[in-house]
Amino acid sequence: MQQGTKEYYQKEAKKILSCDMQDYFNQWSMYQLLVNAKQEIGFEDRKFRDWSMKLSTYTHQMAQYMTAQTGKADFWELYWNLLLLEAPYLFESYLLYLERKREEPEKFYEPKKEQLKKHGLIQSMQDLEDGKLRMLSISMPPGTQKTTLEKFFCSWIIGKYPKDYSLFFSHSGDITEMFYKGILDITTDSQEYTWSEIFPSVKLQATNAKAETINFDKYKPYANIQCTSVGSKNAGKVRCNRYLYCDDLIGGIEEALNKNQLDKLWRIYGTDARQRKLNEQVKEIHIATRWSVHDVIGRLQLLYQGDDTVRFITVPDIDPVTGESNFLYKYNGISVKHFKDIELTMDEISYKCLYKNQPIEREGLLYHDDDLRRYSSLPLREPDAILGICDVKNKGTDFMFMPCVYQYDSDFYVVDCICDDNSDYGVQYERLSNLIVNHRMQQCEFESNNGGDRVSFEVNKRVKEKGGRCNITDKPTETNKETRIIVNADWVKKNCLFKNKEDYTPKEDYGKMMGWLLSYSVVGKNPHDDVPDGFANFALFVTRRLYVKSTSIIRSPI
Repeated sequence: MQQGTKEYYQKEAKKILSCDMQDYFNQWSMYQLLVNAKQEIGFEDRKFRDWSMKLSTYTHQMAQYMTAQTGKADFWELYWNLLLLEAPYLFESYLLYLERKREEPEKFYEPKKEQLKKHGLIQSMQDLEDGKLRMLSISMPPGTQKTTLEKFFCSWIIGKYPKDYSLFFSHSGDITEMFYKGILDITTDSQEYTWSEIFPSVKLQATNAKAETINFDKYKPYANIQCTSVGSKNAGKVRCNRYLYCDDLIGGIEEALNKNQLDKLWRIYGTDARQRKLNEQVKEIHIATRWSVHDVIGRLQLLYQGDDTVRFITVPDIDPVTGESNFLYKYNGISVKHFKDIELTMDEISYKCLYKNQPIEREGLLYHDDDLRRYSSLPLREPDAILGICDVKNKGTDFMFMPCVYQYDSDFYVVDCICDDNSDYGVQYERLSNLIVNHRMQQCEFESNNGGDRVSFEVNKRVKEKGGRCNITDKPTETNKETRIIVNADWVKKNCLFKNKEDYTPKEDYGKMMGWLLSYSVVGKNPHDDVPDGFANFALFVTRRLYVKSTSIIRSPI
């Protein structure tokens, strides 16, 4: 077999792999084989490059493992040499090698590696560059460094394609200036970063702080990275043939509340930002807080629904399944406690937009805070009835929801509730039965769909064991859920009274209940509708109950 062919290198690699890869000589032999392959053949062929990177990754993992096992510097140096070989082709290897000189607490990537990889960000950016994707959208809470990751990606692309040009687009000049300075720092500060080692032949040609452009190698009409903002006069000034970066096109809540402004922003994106793409080969990265289903990302989701070359990543503050922070980085991470502290000082809807990345249509909200009746104390007499209705948890992140309601004439005071997504049904049975017994609930109806009849049976058994007396029944829901929620909302607003805001906190069950009730929108998708549906069923339950009473009165003998 002729030396210097792909077949030759593949055959030689198999020979090395058949040996002990924990041995330094075999690891070094594989490294030299890959270096020679790059020099003789190059990695332009996608299949051969992927094969080479797979071998290199395996070898650097073995070198890293043996460093930990033996502490020998030879393995450690080989590990870095392999990363340097991979850095122009593998985004993660680039991130690791780029910060080789930095102390660990100062590094961006390594202390956050576990979380960023878990959320699929690194692989998605690799897929974007490998041509598996043409558009990527990332939505995460403020302060989680999503734009910093974008800066590192942009600097990687500049080194890979010094003849090409990309465009960064944001809502304000402050953001574009920060991005410009960040790219300049990564690509020119050799004391902190090893960018010049990874791309030794790529030299800085010119920078323009006023225009916020950076150019490498030869002069070209459009710089490698150009930064501009919404509203700037961009005609003829900027252009991109590689990447379009759109970062927080909405400036804040005022714009998000204005549907006309969102329509205008969509037009700007289509007629300004997107028109700067030279051709259909230009890929896009969108990073933004999800304020509205009418924002650019929301409209792109509708436009590209079902397109597997377009990926939307949304990561909330707290994992809804584990209850743990999604951003507990090794250094300067954000804990659940900190997120909860932030939540206490914000209105529920803004927090859900910023930190849960759940876009809310305020103009389409079914329940507004001003619509609701509130109370600070109960009437000074025994209630006419104590009622409850349970919307049972189905699976996943559904909520088990049961309000406890005191009836006084035609007013219904919501005094307590269970609003819990705990998947442990044993815990839920205990909580539901305790609520019934502690409030001496007289009548409670369970939704029998999704195993609700089983829930009512288990709860009823526990209520009796605890000495409670409650008429517990179950009934299937048959009407369309969305219609049921909408048509019964007016009854809830007129007849139900809720605690004053100062009498509950957002993180307790009552606060969760109010948050989900006040965020239900008739426009777009709702992540959870258990609470508004529970009150819709309560309205129907009370109406049926009153109808039965009035019917029995009409039919009673003289």
